[in-house]
Amino acid sequence: MPEPTYLSNPDVVLIGSGIMSATVGGLLKELDPDLSIQLFEVTDEWAQEASNGWHNAGTGHAGLCELSYTPNRGADGEVDVNKAIEIFHQFESSLQFWAHAVRSGMVKDAPGFVNSVPHLSFVYGQEQVDFLRSRYEQMARHHFFRGIEYSEDRDTIREWAPLILEGRDVAEPVAMTRVASGTDVNFGAISSKLVDWLGGQPGGAVASGHRVTDLQRDGEHWQVTVKELATGKQFTTRTRFVFIGAGGGSLPLLQKSGIDEAKGFGGFPIGGQWLIADNPELVAQHEAKVYGLSPGAAPTMAVPHLDTRVINGRKSLLFGPYAAWTTKFLHKRGSWWDLPGSIRADNLGSLIKVGLHNIPLVRYLIQQGTQSMETRLGELRAFYPAAREEDWRLIDAGIRVQAIKKEDGDAGIVHFGTEVLTAADRSLSALLGASPGASVSTHIALEVLQRCFPDKLATPEGKERMRAMIPTFGEDLAAPESAERQSAENLRAREALGLV
Repeated sequence: MPEPTYLSNPDVVLIGSGIMSATVGGLLKELDPDLSIQLFEVTDEWAQEASNGWHNAGTGHAGLCELSYTPNRGADGEVDVNKAIEIFHQFESSLQFWAHAVRSGMVKDAPGFVNSVPHLSFVYGQEQVDFLRSRYEQMARHHFFRGIEYSEDRDTIREWAPLILEGRDVAEPVAMTRVASGTDVNFGAISSKLVDWLGGQPGGAVASGHRVTDLQRDGEHWQVTVKELATGKQFTTRTRFVFIGAGGGSLPLLQKSGIDEAKGFGGFPIGGQWLIADNPELVAQHEAKVYGLSPGAAPTMAVPHLDTRVINGRKSLLFGPYAAWTTKFLHKRGSWWDLPGSIRADNLGSLIKVGLHNIPLVRYLIQQGTQSMETRLGELRAFYPAAREEDWRLIDAGIRVQAIKKEDGDAGIVHFGTEVLTAADRSLSALLGASPGASVSTHIALEVLQRCFPDKLATPEGKERMRAMIPTFGEDLAAPESAERQSAENLRAREALGLV
């Protein structure tokens, strides 16, 4: 456990040490070095929940291969790729900030947290092939996706991802797209590096093994109650700004804060598992992240994919995720009472409505959590028909709490994006939601800064500091006239990160 450090009444309190809090803390401290920032983490090490390397797929989500980001056809019958364009744009901010962190010495050893792995989409059956062809044609028209390749030729697909065709029916129509510039990211590693850097700065303090148990308004300040888990000791600290980046633990803290903006929100936790292969001979045959289409009632976070994964310099293969029913909001420090304890009068109706309208989803989660290894292997073999049971083992993939909210009077699960909730007086901000949150963490953190610290971005010095971290801050890189600018900054970031 890292040795805890404390500040007396800091300017900012960060709750959680995952990629969201780490990014907000890093950006704020670079933007204004005079700010005093205290971070509290409930687990004994940094980034052990959703950002942990094994609790997510590590896909640098840029809209390149994820078919669930482009599920719909437009009025012209062609696949709508606007969501993929949006996510790509947001991921550019993450690449630029990580590159700045490496160049400036905030973090060291970029290959320790980001590596180059091609992003592929794979489909089978004529209907899916027609869908992927349309998606490719629409994406290839935009400068974000320059270099995207498409093929229905089995020899080409075998060259890109040989395991995918091994043992597959030769009469079955197949198709694949490939973007060579995809990434594999260890979000736990980059989070830990940023938190360690923050704790080493003047006016920066970090403490693991500390649970924030209460948030109470005190005039223009927040009284933050904290429990040191090793000793049971409780203490309070006062701050003008609280950022809740606690993943599944965010909703209970938001509810304790009492801010009006949190009323009506609920959480729907979904557990996850992966199949992992470490056999060096097998791992050497697959160098890609290959995404398919989501089956039936599966939630969008359960889209199947077969990935190269690089953690602590070691390559493995990962397949999944397999979802599971749970009532916990956190994997390591959660309680089976988390879900029932989050029920309030203001969100009860939404929770009931979502439950009644998503019975197939609940049934799917229960089925997933109780299925046998042979059944899980059956799903893997839809991707990799020649998969052998002895090569694979099952591990936990953490927990995601899908936000539930009302829109136009109707309750629904927020499958995509991250909800940024901010108090009216801008003294507290929190995140709820899921994919592609970690990949676009810098974009989300910038949204928090723009809402809550606009004065620090309004000065010439603030603008200069921000553009040092994110050179294209405030620019529309999706516009056709920005193609050369985007390409140049993308290459500069990749060079700093060792991706080219």
